[in-house]
Amino acid sequence: MKIVGIQSSPRGKNSNTLKLLDAALDGAAEAGADIESIDVAKLKIKYCTACNSCHDTGVCSIKDDYKGVLEKLLAADGIIWSSPNYITNVTAQLKTLFDRSPLVIHEQLFDGKYSLSLTTAGSDELDFVLDIMDNFMIHCGGSTIGGVGCSVAWGPQAIETAIEESRIMGRDLVEAIKERRKYPEQEAVHEAWRERFKYVVLANKDHWTHNCDYWIEKGWIKQ
Repeated sequence: MKIVGIQSSPRGKNSNTLKLLDAALDGAAEAGADIESIDVAKLKIKYCTACNSCHDTGVCSIKDDYKGVLEKLLAADGIIWSSPNYITNVTAQLKTLFDRSPLVIHEQLFDGKYSLSLTTAGSDELDFVLDIMDNFMIHCGGSTIGGVGCSVAWGPQAIETAIEESRIMGRDLVEAIKERRKYPEQEAVHEAWRERFKYVVLANKDHWTHNCDYWIEKGWIKQ
C-alpha cells in the first residue's frame, strides 16, 4: 500500500503544517504503508492555461513537474493533503496543483482512493481550508476520512496535540483503505455529479474526445 503526502508550505522545514504531515505519514508507516512526501512548493508547476489538451488527448500540454506528481498520486492508494491557511485558503502552490488537474476531475481518476487533510493557522479559520482539500478529493472521485487543523492562537500545546491527532489519522487512513470503508454521503455526491456532468461531456464531445471516450468506456454514458 502506498501513501503519498503533499506538502505545500513555502516555509519548508520550518512549516508547522509539515510537522502534522510528517506525523500523519509516520502513523501510516506504523500501520504498514509505504510512504512518500512531496513538497510541491519546491517543484516547478506552472499555471493551467485552459488549453483543453488534457480533455481532448488525456495529456497535459505543459512541460513541467506536474506530470511526475500526478503519476505518483495516481499510483497511490491514499493521499495526505496539507496546507497552511493563507488568506483563508490553501497556498498558491497547492491551488496551482489543483488547477492543473481538470482531467482528474473530469475522469474521476481518484475513484477508489482515500485521503485526509491537514492545516495550521494563526486564527481559528481551519475548517474552511480543510474543506477545500476534502472537496477537491471528492470532486476527483475519491473519499476523505476527514482532517486535522491547528490554530497557533490555541496556545503552545495545541501543535503537540495536533501532531498526535495527525499520527492517529495517518494510521486510520491505512485502515480505511484496507477495509474499503464506505462513506455514503460522499458516494451520493459522486453519483449526483456524474449524472449532471455527463451532459457537459456530451455537449463538448467534439472537443473533449478523451473525456467522452473514457466516460463511454466506464459506462457513465450509454451509447
